[in-house]
Amino acid sequence: MGGGGVSAGWPRDTSPDEILRRAVSEEQIASYETELNVYLQDILADFNNRNVDQVNVHLETIKDALNKEDIGSISILYGGSIKKHTYVDGLSDVDILAIIDKSALVDAPPSRVLEYFADRLQERLPNTDIKIGTLAVTLTFSDGHEIQVLPAITTKAGIRIASADENNWSNVIRPEKFAQKLTSVNTSNNSGVVPVIKLYKAINAQLPKDVRLSGYHIESLAIDAFKNYKGTTSRKAMLLHLSQFASEAVLEPIKDSTGQSIHVDDKLSAPQSFERQKVSASIKRVVARMKLADSEASIQRWKELFGE
Repeated sequence: MGGGGVSAGWPRDTSPDEILRRAVSEEQIASYETELNVYLQDILADFNNRNVDQVNVHLETIKDALNKEDIGSISILYGGSIKKHTYVDGLSDVDILAIIDKSALVDAPPSRVLEYFADRLQERLPNTDIKIGTLAVTLTFSDGHEIQVLPAITTKAGIRIASADENNWSNVIRPEKFAQKLTSVNTSNNSGVVPVIKLYKAINAQLPKDVRLSGYHIESLAIDAFKNYKGTTSRKAMLLHLSQFASEAVLEPIKDSTGQSIHVDDKLSAPQSFERQKVSASIKRVVARMKLADSEASIQRWKELFGE
């Protein structure tokens, strides 16, 4: 049995003072990690407990308004974050497809369908802010929820939505394909990807508007970030990994697997564009703040990332 009084696991030349200092430090780190995990879980619990029922009320109201007149058949398909289980209340992240089938509107151009939808919705919701975009009608409710309604038509080939660059219908889209990919990568990572997407969306919402990513873009980045992930599945480790991955990945376009457009992030323009560089720099600052919070074992610095 060795003498000298040095505990197993420490180098023999380690002084008692150094052993005590390291032990205290390790105890502090363990306490910090536990407290941070509880904090992140509390954030997720808050997201999950928010008024999703109210969102469902809005969705039903939209459906009723669009089916108010006998124009044929309009069915609702939840193609956004509610279907993918990544919805975070208040982060403008809910999309639905309103599919027109066997209706006079099937032969109308997208602009006419968008106008029709906006008129019907405004009649039903006179005090709601409703705007017509290139692809969708966006409703902003008084409680802060923002829901985009994308008209779609059913053809023999499949579902089509409005084209982004002309007043015509797009190629066939496959919204279920994306949800399946996200479900698969989430399952392969101990069901940790969806919670981390929610956490990242909350941080993203605190950034200046011109460098925020869309919910769809974040989800696409997460699929790529975790499809071959071998690291720890702690919330903090996965959140840092997603942020680091995103800071570089945003510099290049991501192919849109649903067929809605050529790329998920067309609005950021060409590879390595100024817009992409700006977004990348913003995410790198987020990563630096995470690492600083970790180096200082500071829960408060983490809270600041989430706007607290």
